[in-house]
Amino acid sequence: MDTSSGRELVAVGPAGAPSWMAEAVRAGGGRVVPAERAHAVLWADPDDPAGLRRLLDDHGDRIAWVQLPWAGIEPYVGVIDEERHWTCGKGVYAEPVAEMALTLALAGMRGLGRYARSGRWREAGTIGTNLAGARVTVLGGGGITDELLQLLAPFRCDVTVVRSRPITMAGAARVVGPDELDAALEERDLVVLALALTPHTRGVVDARRLRLLTPSTWLVNVARGAHVVTDDLVAALGAGTIGGAGLDVTDPEPLPDGHPLWSLPNCIITPHVGNTPEMARPLLAARITENVARWIAGGPLLGPVDVALGY
Repeated sequence: MDTSSGRELVAVGPAGAPSWMAEAVRAGGGRVVPAERAHAVLWADPDDPAGLRRLLDDHGDRIAWVQLPWAGIEPYVGVIDEERHWTCGKGVYAEPVAEMALTLALAGMRGLGRYARSGRWREAGTIGTNLAGARVTVLGGGGITDELLQLLAPFRCDVTVVRSRPITMAGAARVVGPDELDAALEERDLVVLALALTPHTRGVVDARRLRLLTPSTWLVNVARGAHVVTDDLVAALGAGTIGGAGLDVTDPEPLPDGHPLWSLPNCIITPHVGNTPEMARPLLAARITENVARWIAGGPLLGPVDVALGY
C-alpha cells in the first residue's frame, strides 16, 4: 500500500498522461498514478463528461480535486458537484484570446475583410473606422477582459465592461451590471463578447439587442457561439443595420459549408483559433504545475469553478 501523501497522487484522464502533462505534474511535485490510487484528476478531454462521470463513479470516494482543461466548462456542468474541488483553465488562455479579439476588431473596423475579398483596387477612404478613441463595450469581466483592456490602452478607447458582479477594472471607464447591458450597447463602435456561456448568457445578443447597435458597430465574439442568435445576426449583417461581425466562434460550430455567414462581406470568421493547441500546451502546463504545487502545499487553487454559477 502507498503510504505517501495522497495529495501527491494525480491521475490524468481519459487515457493516461501525455508526456508534457506528466512532466507538468512532476514539476509541481506530484506523481502520476492509475486512477484507482489517485486523489486528484487532471481531465485532459475537453468534451467527454460521460468518461469523467464513469471515473468518478468508480473512484470518486478518493478523488478530492478535478482540474478541467479549458476555461469553458459547459459540457461538464452536469458532472461538477459540491463534494470536491473543481478547477478549470479560467484565465490560462486569456492572452492569446484577447489578442484574437483585438485582431478581429482591427480587421473588421478597418475593412480588411472587404478589401481582401474585393478582387480589385478600391479608392482609399471608402471603408474603415479607427479603433483609436473608439467607444467599446466588453461583455464579461474575466481574464480575457483583463488582458484586452491592457491591449486597448494605447488606443485610448472609452471602455464599458458589463459583468455579473461590477467591480473596478483597470483600463475600463466604467463597469456595470447586467441590468445596464442595453444602455451599454447603445452608440458603441465596438462590442466584444468575452463571457462564460450559462443559461443566462445563451442568446444574450438577439434581434432586439442587435437593434441597439449602430450601422457602424462591429461585434466581435471570442467567447462561445451560442451567445449570439445566429439567424438574427445574419439578418442584421445582411440589412447593414450593424457594421459587421468578427467571429472566432459560431453557432453551430463548426460552421457548415455554405452557411450564409461565410458569404457576407461584413463578416470575418476564424475557426476557433483564438487559442490553438500549440499556444495552449505551455500555458496549460504552467497552470497544472502551479496547481499541483498548491494542492500539495494545501494552498488555494487557481481557476476555481463556481459550482452554483456553472463557470
